[in-house]
Amino acid sequence: MAIWVDEKVRLLVQGITGHQGKFHTKAMREFGTKIVAGVTPGKGGTSVEGVQVYDSVEDAMVMRPNASIIFVPAPYACDAVIEALDNGIKLVVVITENIPFHDAIKFVNYAKYKGATLIGPNCPGIVSPGKTKIGIFPNHIFKEGNVGVASRSGTLTYEIVNELSMAGIGQSTCVGLGGDPVTGTNFIDALDAFERDEETEAIVLVGEIGGTAEEEAAEFIEKKISKPVYAYIAGRTAPEGKRMGHAGAIISAGKGTASSKIEAFKKAGVKVARFPSEIAGMIKNDKKIW
Repeated sequence: MAIWVDEKVRLLVQGITGHQGKFHTKAMREFGTKIVAGVTPGKGGTSVEGVQVYDSVEDAMVMRPNASIIFVPAPYACDAVIEALDNGIKLVVVITENIPFHDAIKFVNYAKYKGATLIGPNCPGIVSPGKTKIGIFPNHIFKEGNVGVASRSGTLTYEIVNELSMAGIGQSTCVGLGGDPVTGTNFIDALDAFERDEETEAIVLVGEIGGTAEEEAAEFIEKKISKPVYAYIAGRTAPEGKRMGHAGAIISAGKGTASSKIEAFKKAGVKVARFPSEIAGMIKNDKKIW
């Protein structure tokens, strides 16, 4: 099993004819993802990497996609997400960054209204190794296994997943939640899904300074999660008041600091690594216990 995505995914690529759309369509197909259609208005009838391109999501529904990935430029991304949701697609992954704040609020809430799962925006996507990849993760770093990973940071996810795989520890699903202040899925959504997934035996969370997502996750872990959880918090050495690269990494009124997040996780029984490279060793040492 896995969470949210598996070998049954039939993917639609919105913005498939752009540079990023073309590049990652090729990479996703090489990973084994079943891409059934692409959409770029005005480019209907062409193809990219053997994938038929349509002028609209409505036209592309003839290929029965059940998930969509958004590579559409920021000014038009909101319309693209809403178009996918209006056509009944229940899983939307929004890769696009720099989406206006109010646009993100609009489509995140619309996804909830539609009963859909939305990952992102400004995220690397989601991968279930051996099954499918919807996103921009490097193909070669993954290994099938039973550790679930949820992260606010794309590059740190790559580093930690690579360390896990090199240590012989495979992953059930890895999900990049995105670094913006408003995102569709969050740590609590991922934790709940991993807890219910029979294949996932342990969970890794990759957080960062800013916001209160990690503190909220720690509270949820304490009350609802029975599986072992490991965490890493980026930005622990950041100068006071420093704003990090992600729009969501904003510290306000003393909340969202690395120390407050680490303290909350430890209180919930989560083992917190000082460096990304420590996660794999911590799991390996504990694996005989769980």
